[in-house]
Amino acid sequence: MKTFVDELMKEIQKKQSILCLELDPQLKYLPPHILDKGHEEARHPFEFEPEARAIVIYFEEIVKAVAPYVVVAKPQMAFYEKYGHWGVWAFEKVVQSCRENNLLVIEDAKRCDGGDTAMAYAEGHLGTVDTWNPRKQEFVKELSIFNINAMTVVPWIGTSCLSPFVEIVKKSGKGIFVVDKTSFKPNSEIEQLVTTSGRKVWEETALLVKQWSQGCEGECGLNNVGVVLGATFPEEAEVMANLLPNCFKLVPGYGAQFGTADDAVKGWPCTVSSSRDIDYAYQRKFKCDPIEFPEAARKEAESSRDDLNQALKRAGKTPW
Repeated sequence: MKTFVDELMKEIQKKQSILCLELDPQLKYLPPHILDKGHEEARHPFEFEPEARAIVIYFEEIVKAVAPYVVVAKPQMAFYEKYGHWGVWAFEKVVQSCRENNLLVIEDAKRCDGGDTAMAYAEGHLGTVDTWNPRKQEFVKELSIFNINAMTVVPWIGTSCLSPFVEIVKKSGKGIFVVDKTSFKPNSEIEQLVTTSGRKVWEETALLVKQWSQGCEGECGLNNVGVVLGATFPEEAEVMANLLPNCFKLVPGYGAQFGTADDAVKGWPCTVSSSRDIDYAYQRKFKCDPIEFPEAARKEAESSRDDLNQALKRAGKTPW
């Protein structure tokens, strides 16, 4: 069957882009006229509905503007769920907008737990959930409300944490990205701990991902169990590439966190994410009238795509 990574590679070939759009709403960056419109449209002004509606109004325009240059979107759930049920509603609407503009979606949720709880996360975000049919007096499976193409997960509990997600990946063709080598500076002290083998924790985690991912390959030969690999530590990207040659990487840290395009593409095969530089380009690079925010985002997305493509060319890794 066609899997997430197969569809992602298809989009990369078609659009000649490896750019991933992070969709991280922060009200302090939204233009006042968008915030006002959220209040105008809200019926429940004391339940975070105005904020949720402003988020949707803004990011529907962003998605529409940048879709030609982006292969996948990555909304970070934390920025939505802090507004309660209205925030989750906004998340669903933004995901719907991505689908209407033919973008695959990676939910950045970083879920982690074991046993039944891990399965609940996996089913609720990637798979199917139990519902009750009173006429037949039996449980029936329905697609989850989110039904995301892929999501991020945290591996620190170990196999009991990842197994339910891997099971869903094998069954449905969806994807997961295991948080392994993050982009934050200073870097995680846990990732950098040296184990008794002499390898660091992130290297040992990569070797576990190699085990967990067996049987999750797409038709393209790449794996639907990938890793998060920060662009801000390029010297370690090549080590990761050697440990996981057939593993697709999700690469944060490009742009706002000062990872360069040349740093980012060391993780190829990968998709490279950008957040604030595109989402709020009207404030950051172009400093234009807030009404022009979609065009500013479009220009920055086009520029980021071209920057990454030039880096791929310099590295001899252009996949089209």
